[in-house]
Amino acid sequence: MTTDPSATATDQTRFWNEEGGRRWVANIDRVERMIAPLNAALLALAAPQPGERVLDVGCGGGITSAAFAAAVGPTGRVLGLDVSAVILEVARQRYAQVPALAFEAGDAATLALGGFDLVASRFGVMFFPDPLAAFKNLYRAIAPRGRLAFVCWRAIELNPWMGDCARAAFTVLPKPEPPPPGAPGPFAFGDAGRVQRLLADAGYVDVELTPRDLLLELGTVDDAIEQMTGMGPAAPAYAAADATVRAAAVAALRAVLDAHRDGDLVRMPGAVWLVRARCM
Repeated sequence: MTTDPSATATDQTRFWNEEGGRRWVANIDRVERMIAPLNAALLALAAPQPGERVLDVGCGGGITSAAFAAAVGPTGRVLGLDVSAVILEVARQRYAQVPALAFEAGDAATLALGGFDLVASRFGVMFFPDPLAAFKNLYRAIAPRGRLAFVCWRAIELNPWMGDCARAAFTVLPKPEPPPPGAPGPFAFGDAGRVQRLLADAGYVDVELTPRDLLLELGTVDDAIEQMTGMGPAAPAYAAADATVRAAAVAALRAVLDAHRDGDLVRMPGAVWLVRARCM
């Protein structure tokens, strides 16, 4: 994924409509199973009410959008927004018949949006090239006294499901240059102080970050290997490697994952922030 701090919105949109989107769709059921416990956590954090208008930023395959639609009921409305038309095809296939729910392809950082009681996101806000401008735009999308709620990953060092697996793969594969702190990417919001400052500078008040630690289920060892080699930090290098190097990378990954087996399944620690704030 694009992690260059100079990356533009066009770069991100291209990535998620091409390679990144295809990889996500190929792994969507594995990823959804892994992060399923956080769906309920986001819903509890956001506390959608009957009749409310909800914007789901980076809605992906639509599972959280559908949950919000069930919560707001027929008198509410939910818009699932994502830059990836490729991934939104999955959302529409799965949830097109859900009442009060619509999906739209677009960039939440720049689209003119308004009238929402709640803006929410599950791992959809860490990829903004200019996060301050993006959060200001989302602030304008929220009605007076409305609220913001999202889930994001904490630092990669606290997320061995990704960190340990990436380190294992890069003992064999060529390791890319580490992205600068705060560059767009899954762990861009690991620093709580940075998130606090961004939201305060964008105008939000009563900003709260609550840490949540959990065990993530990665499926079988083979499931986890397929996910880690198909998407994430090591995927580009793995795709470019020859068969011998690929086999060595898989062996390195298997050694890490086997250490976290619980019966037939792999469970590894993960760490997120539950973030909420409100508008004046």
